[in-house]
Amino acid sequence: MPERGGGSVKYRLMDLLACPIDKTFPLKLIVFSEKTYERSLEVEGDKPVCEEYCGLNRVSVKGRSASELGCERCVKLEVVEGILICPKCLRWYPIMDEIPSLLPDELREGEKEEELEFLRRYRDRIPREVLVRGKPFNLSGELEG
Repeated sequence: MPERGGGSVKYRLMDLLACPIDKTFPLKLIVFSEKTYERSLEVEGDKPVCEEYCGLNRVSVKGRSASELGCERCVKLEVVEGILICPKCLRWYPIMDEIPSLLPDELREGEKEEELEFLRRYRDRIPREVLVRGKPFNLSGELEG
């Protein structure tokens, strides 16, 4: 099995992630489950931890404070299961066991069955357009209507 793409997914990672194929930023994050860890946060004054985009609140950080955005809470949360979606090309990237798979299409071919099963398992929580037209794999042949 290829290496899955990196460390665990923290909401603040959304400030850095772009689609590896077309570089669209930010990616859409849908969380299926998360875990809370005990961590403390070093904040400069009330400056947000993220520089541009708050993944927890899904908003730009411009003009917002760390307390308003909930940075103290955010630093303790990690996504266990979820999906990252590129709104431009409709590529989707699963997050399984806290690990995002941000591999290019050709390296995901060996993971096809596992990733299709992921789509099936969360089909009620994934946007229909991703289920039908998502790349590199989708469930279009299995869905009615």
